[in-house]
Order: sequence, then structure tokens, then C-alpha cells
Amino acid sequence: MPVVELKGVKKHYMLGQTRVEALRGVDLDIDGGEFIAIAGPSGSGKSTMLNMFGCIDVPTDGQVKIDGKDISSLSDKDLTRWRREKIGFIFQSFNLIPVLDVYENIEFPLLLDRSLGRKEREALVMRFIDEVGLRDRIHNKSYELSGGQRQRVAIARALVTRPLIVLADEPTANLDSETGTRIIELMRTINEEEKTTFVFSTHDAHIMGEARRVVRILDGRIVDAGRAAEGAA
Repeated sequence: MPVVELKGVKKHYMLGQTRVEALRGVDLDIDGGEFIAIAGPSGSGKSTMLNMFGCIDVPTDGQVKIDGKDISSLSDKDLTRWRREKIGFIFQSFNLIPVLDVYENIEFPLLLDRSLGRKEREALVMRFIDEVGLRDRIHNKSYELSGGQRQRVAIARALVTRPLIVLADEPTANLDSETGTRIIELMRTINEEEKTTFVFSTHDAHIMGEARRVVRILDGRIVDAGRAAEGAA
């Protein structure tokens, strides 16, 4: 069963007196364990799609299912809980909390889960600190880290809740090419080992080249949902 299903999804909103048609009847399924890129120019609708996947927004028309649940049927409270349980987010601006160190930033989303004891929480945090190779930076604040190290903290924070899907919005935009390549390789490794579904919104040709599938969107419509170029695993 797909972990994400979009059926006839439309989304419009008002910008002043102008009606913006962000999505115009999108159909898309994403299977568990995919490593997929949503590609398109600015204003194409890819960020709106990512918001649908992340339960941040609901469609004007059509249906969005995450793990079999129609998100339009959920209350705001249930939508927040569903998002917290199912989705991990990696932002291009990292969105780390400056006053917290590496350990505390990664631990932060787990503090919302009262079913976890301190030892279980600590084990999860340390597991993903090791996964992203930051044990030697565990007590550093974000301003003491390089861009690549901050992005690794953001990846660990997104994964520590063991989400069904990780959504990454231009995750290499603020990184140099060498660091960006290492970050993509890290996410590919985690995808393969953890079977976590990764969905990227990106302009980055390297991410598109590494994706197992590239979905191209233009003017709110999917124009190509085919496989990635030959050579991408």
C-alpha cells in the first residue's frame, strides 16, 4: 500500500484579489521506502505538494491519504498528532534551536512523546547522533557547527521519532557542493538501511540524479512521474 496517495488534488488560495491555482488535479502515489524528488521551477506547486505530504495543508478539492488516513477528515488536533507521529521534516535553513546543543536539538521532538522514558529517549538520541557522525560535537551549540554539521543535526532530529516519511525542502541549498554530496549520500544510506521514505522538494540536479524517481511538476500539474535517469539506484 502506498504511504502517500494524492487523488485529484486541487489547491487554490487568494493572494490579495488574485486567485492562485497552486495544484490543479494532481494524482500521485508514493510507496514505502522510496527516495523521490519533486522537481519544478519556483511557483510550480512543489512546495504546496510537500505541505500536503506533511499534513501542514489540506486540499481545496480531492483526497490526500497518509498511511491510509484521509487527512481532510482529521481535526486540527488529530492532524497535529498525525504529523508528529508520521512525518519528519528537514528544512533548508536547518531550523535548529540556537540555545540548545546537538543532543538537545535532536532530543527535542521526543519530549512531546510522554510514552518514552528517559533511558529509551537517550538511546534513540545517541543512536542517531552516531548515525550522522556527530558524537564528538554532542555538546556544541548550533552556532559552533559548520553548515554540513547543522544539516546532519537536522537529519538526526527528523529521524529520531522514527517517522514513516521524511520530507526535505531544498536540503542542500545552503551547503557547498562537496558537503551537499556527503549529505545526500548520508540520506541514501539511511533510506537503504532504515527503509525510511524520503521525499525531496528540490532544484538540485545532483539530488535528482540520485533519486530513484523524479516527479516533475509545472503550473500545478504533474508533467512527468517517471523513473530517475539510468544509473540512479
